[in-house]
Amino acid sequence: MLRFLSLKFGRLYRCLKFLLVVGLFVILLMNTHNLFASFQRNELTDRRFINLNKCPACFGTSWCRKFMNGQVSFETWGRLRFLDFFNVKNVHFAQYGEPREGTRRIVLKRLGSNQELAEIDQKICKRATGRPRCDLIQAMYKTEFARLNGDVRLLTPDVVEGWSDLVHCPSQRLLDRVVRRYAETKDSGSFLLKNLKDTERMQLLMTLAFNPEPLVLQSFPSDEGWPFAKYLGACGRMVAVNYVGEELWSFYNAPWGQRVDLARQLMDIAEQLTNNDFDFALYLLDVSFDNFAVGPRDGKVIVVDAENVIVADKRLIRQNKPESYDVWYESRFEDCDKEACLSFSKDILCSRVTVDHNYYAICQNLLSRYATWRGTTGGLLHDPPADIAKDGQLEALLDECTHPKKRYGRYQAAKELREYLTQLSNNAR
Repeated sequence: MLRFLSLKFGRLYRCLKFLLVVGLFVILLMNTHNLFASFQRNELTDRRFINLNKCPACFGTSWCRKFMNGQVSFETWGRLRFLDFFNVKNVHFAQYGEPREGTRRIVLKRLGSNQELAEIDQKICKRATGRPRCDLIQAMYKTEFARLNGDVRLLTPDVVEGWSDLVHCPSQRLLDRVVRRYAETKDSGSFLLKNLKDTERMQLLMTLAFNPEPLVLQSFPSDEGWPFAKYLGACGRMVAVNYVGEELWSFYNAPWGQRVDLARQLMDIAEQLTNNDFDFALYLLDVSFDNFAVGPRDGKVIVVDAENVIVADKRLIRQNKPESYDVWYESRFEDCDKEACLSFSKDILCSRVTVDHNYYAICQNLLSRYATWRGTTGGLLHDPPADIAKDGQLEALLDECTHPKKRYGRYQAAKELREYLTQLSNNAR
């Protein structure tokens, strides 16, 4: 009976598989003309495709000349629009060409799914007219994005606090930095909001509210040593950033020495974002293998998704002295059955000078045996060589960094783990 059922289900599976293949073939035949057309035209020169027609309800215009001149084009498979169904994050690979420099790979982001972009349009319309559909350009001038007109000198915390993770607890020093380094204006360099054009001001605020990733990349640029992808520019609702390399997940089964070096860099990133000369603590709230990439030449690890980053101004915390501000904060270990789990309180991250969140996030979600991603457990440092496994030091440090048994144990474990990984990395060379 069991053998009969297995044969029956086997035939059913093969039948469904055959029907699926036939269905895809029919779709391809029905869309043959569209497929050829997709390969022939460059949709990135279409104002409506990149939503340039929706500005100033967009992310910027600094790269529009490059888009309109055809200097930016999708890579081969990226030109097939029916594949967008599988590209929920709206992240595309493209080629960017300069006459004297040749072409290079870049990444294009819409900064949200189609549904999220449609929802922001509806919110703008509802706030302006009370209806979900309207003339978006006219509606923008009736929203909070337009209230900060040319008479307003500074972008202040009371106006934008809570709009997004970047400004969950903004200081004036942070906002001045954001405005001064805003790349979607020709007159960047001034922290005075009034120096921006009305449309530029609205685009900045729209980006800050919808997805502040471009502003994180601009305010903490890779050129100054921050571990983020380089921001290039925007046109409409398409943002261009530098292509870093393969995602970290691609190195999950890389040689041991390479994985050790990547782990060391990840802990260095956690340290840099937590303690730096600028007294800004940048806390990563979404830590997964997909949100980091590795350079193909230098092997450098870079954060490639900076949407969910809280920036806490340590100088402001010391000045305001909220309750328990000088008490070291220990993040709570979260043992859950989901991928990339993290436990945190945004308000606590914003009110303590000393916080171990970044060490905790990197150790738990990327390095330790608790790390779970795409159905795989064990973390980046899985299956160490026999002598290291027998020694037990690596496992003990990873466990203490993830699920500390001692008070403030994670701080010491993170420090010792960085030193130990550096030693292992040097020995592997």
